Amino acid sequence: MKELKLFYLEDCPYCHYARRAVRELAAEKLQYAVEIRWIEESKNPEIADRYQYYYVPTIFCGEEKLYEAHPGESYAEVKEHIRGALDRALQK
Repeated sequence: MKELKLFYLEDCPYCHYARRAVRELAAEKLQYAVEIRWIEESKNPEIADRYQYYYVPTIFCGEEKLYEAHPGESYAEVKEHIRGALDRALQK
């Protein structure tokens, strides 16, 4: 099973979108054989500092960045980006 690292901040609205999207996508598509390791970046700087990103949520598969949020994204955009990241992770 693939492991993805998802960096987030507790009070980030886009990160709340990401949690909701992951729940909904898991319910829609049960064949996602991917484990997501949620890493709160302010509580885990020793991990977060090893990765190159600016905005959260950000998803990595190994060292490859699959998704980084951008200000102004709607819930639908976040969900589609996360869907794309999950699909790409399964193809690796």
